[in-house]
Amino acid sequence: MEFHVKSFSELTVSELYQILQLRSEVFVVEQDCVYQDIDFKDQKALHVLVYKNNTIIAYTRIFKPGDYFENASIGRVVVKQFERKYGYGHELMKVSIEAIKDSFHQEKITISAQLYLKKFYESHEFIQVGETYLEDGIPHIRMDKN
Repeated sequence: MEFHVKSFSELTVSELYQILQLRSEVFVVEQDCVYQDIDFKDQKALHVLVYKNNTIIAYTRIFKPGDYFENASIGRVVVKQFERKYGYGHELMKVSIEAIKDSFHQEKITISAQLYLKKFYESHEFIQVGETYLEDGIPHIRMDKN
């Protein structure tokens, strides 16, 4: 596995296409959720790419404080379905948290987590803040890491 952190302008056309395909595959098709993925926030984000055999198999986008939440944040956390059994999501989160520390010099991170992944994020020291809410018809919770 290879990890890369890139700004929007550093992404190749092929990388951007693979990212959008992966996000659509999981968030739209697998989760049966019609929503506007292309939200003009990618241009502000740093993109964490996970490569396996020259293919992007996992991804997050990270933001500095104020670009999404008041704290730095991680979003669009996604791992290809057939790759999840290998624990790549945990490695992806570790790299994303480190990228926030290295790039933004921040420790506080906020995420909008799908409720069913609460324990996954708790294993990375995120805690629930507030009540469950619907985002694109899917139960979510705000979680913070200090």
